[in-house]
Amino acid sequence: MLRIGIDVGGTFTDVTALDTSTGLFHVHKLPSTTDDQSIAVADGVRAVLRLAGADPAEVGYLGHGTTVATNTVLESNGARTALVTTAGLRDVVEIGRQQRPDLYDLDADKAPPLVPRSQVHPVVERMSAEGKVLEPLDADDLAAVIDRVRADEPEAVAVCFLHSYRNAHHELEVAERLRAALPSVYVCASAEIAPVFREFERFSTTVVNAYVGPRINRYMSRLAERIRSTGVPVEPKVIGSSGGMMSLASVGRYPVTTLLSGPSAGVVAASQVAGQAGFGDLITFDMGGTSTDVCLVRDGRALVSAQRRINDRPVRTPSLDIHTVGAGGGSIARVDTGGALEVGPSSAGSQPGPAAYGCGGVEPTVTDANVLRGRLNPEHILGGALAVDHPAAARAVDRIATAMGTDRAAAARGIGRIAAVNMAGAVRKVSVEAGEDPRDYVLVAFGGAGPLHAVEVAREVGMSTVLVPPNPGTLCALGLLVTDIRTEFAKAVLADVADSDLDKLNEALHEVHGAAADWLAAEAPSDVDTTITGVARMRYARQNFELSVALPQQVIDAARFDAAALAELTAAFHDQHTKSYGFAHHDARVQIVEVQLTPAAVVDKPELPAVEGGTDPSGALLGHRPVDFDDTGELETPVYDRSGLRAGTVLPGPAIVEQLDTTTVIPPSSTARVDRCGNLIIELEQ
Repeated sequence: MLRIGIDVGGTFTDVTALDTSTGLFHVHKLPSTTDDQSIAVADGVRAVLRLAGADPAEVGYLGHGTTVATNTVLESNGARTALVTTAGLRDVVEIGRQQRPDLYDLDADKAPPLVPRSQVHPVVERMSAEGKVLEPLDADDLAAVIDRVRADEPEAVAVCFLHSYRNAHHELEVAERLRAALPSVYVCASAEIAPVFREFERFSTTVVNAYVGPRINRYMSRLAERIRSTGVPVEPKVIGSSGGMMSLASVGRYPVTTLLSGPSAGVVAASQVAGQAGFGDLITFDMGGTSTDVCLVRDGRALVSAQRRINDRPVRTPSLDIHTVGAGGGSIARVDTGGALEVGPSSAGSQPGPAAYGCGGVEPTVTDANVLRGRLNPEHILGGALAVDHPAAARAVDRIATAMGTDRAAAARGIGRIAAVNMAGAVRKVSVEAGEDPRDYVLVAFGGAGPLHAVEVAREVGMSTVLVPPNPGTLCALGLLVTDIRTEFAKAVLADVADSDLDKLNEALHEVHGAAADWLAAEAPSDVDTTITGVARMRYARQNFELSVALPQQVIDAARFDAAALAELTAAFHDQHTKSYGFAHHDARVQIVEVQLTPAAVVDKPELPAVEGGTDPSGALLGHRPVDFDDTGELETPVYDRSGLRAGTVLPGPAIVEQLDTTTVIPPSSTARVDRCGNLIIELEQ
């Protein structure tokens, strides 16, 4: 059987296939088709089947990571969306939180609302904070609202009522009425998407879900059709933001859960590869053509965030705690009006791409700088599949040199240096700013450009070890082969951790446990093991934010709290609060704000095959070329073919290691060794 993983990035689409009968991996890389990602996905499937010499009927699994939802929000080209809400709450999404993105910037602009005020329609109804009906739905008013929504000619409608996390009856009734009246319109209710408290965040999440819903559903339909056209007999599964696979139907209902689809696959794969190499504490460093994603993994488990912001809009769904910066191989360099060099966040993308690709690009990029510095092959990349236009790269970087009044070499070095500093800031964001010392972690570098810059970034933040997997440029695609089928269900509770609130706590837990069990019944294959795990989001009374505390497994299995479980949870919360903030209030009231359960179907995790042993790298030597390094300038440097390196080989820096999907730079004052699985372990002298 063949298992295929396909990850779509801003520049390239990566494909990895695993032949489960032989344990062999087959990888392929092709330019992304930005207008319709499914074209490159289908082409990638056909290409990897040819590489494997396999028939489409042999494919038993196909996983996919996509950026459609993310790009829709970032590019503001989603559906024409209407919002139906409780009378008096018409401006919740536009007002938001009174928080400045920059405290001292009096001219800071907020992102415009995804739903203009003219398309926000209030409905006469009201629920109390306890879920009691204060004002029933008015049938005549609702009929008039539906007529006004119809007149807007929306593609999507979000329904968000006050306190619907307590009692969703009104909200769900209105959503069903809208679906009946507007059968071609995508309709979603906050009780279906994010049944949690805090109106602004709940409303924002539901609006984003509606905004991306039609486009995601159209894409999923095209994807399924194109995969069928390849002859592959299985329906694709898509990875969600929290690192779990979902069916196309599940994605269609909850498209907001795919906002970090692609990056989460890389974190899963990096954790798997690093774990096999003996590293449990790591920071993933995924540098592609457009952006760099970093995430902290502790004891083999990536940190999960309950909420994040996408293009300055809060989204209240669980996601891996990934931080993204606009720094990639295609990041464009420019000189600002003050004469300072800037790199990113704008990118040349795949069309036209960096000037060095010879596809008409003229803007200077990080890739062009790497070509001129000899860090990238000056003649070809992608194993010879793509010729490098060295003169075009030189012309592009010369524009920066002229603007700065310096020479070409200094301009190229400056571009690389600024990019490294930008990415080091992202690493500090997930480590130092979270109370973690990056020196205690290993930097796992992947993506098409990650191994090019990883050692520089590690040195910038004081890290001493870098791990480069065997196929770093396509690691996200590998992640799609080792990711469990998983999602999350949450329910607001707002109850004291006390016997007096046991009924309220158990009612919420029973509801969310039923949803998790139903999801597993629909999504999990019959021949795999399933689990349900969960957390309680807890706080001291009157605190603004919560901490996540693992629910005891016996509570989840029984779908019931008891006095002993509450005492155990309280003690764990005090410990977590002490770890996070340095103190605990043992006499204060403790509350559970929300319970969240994670149903999962556990897939087999293939191990990387062991490589042959050998200590002599001469058989892998391709030659020498001059390479520019930050500290030493240009040095004559050996260049190796990674496929010829053997387990036990040691490469003292400087050295360059080339392969189909990336290039690894080993600067002076660092040494690389090849472990039993073919990983490059680079040790730095700090």
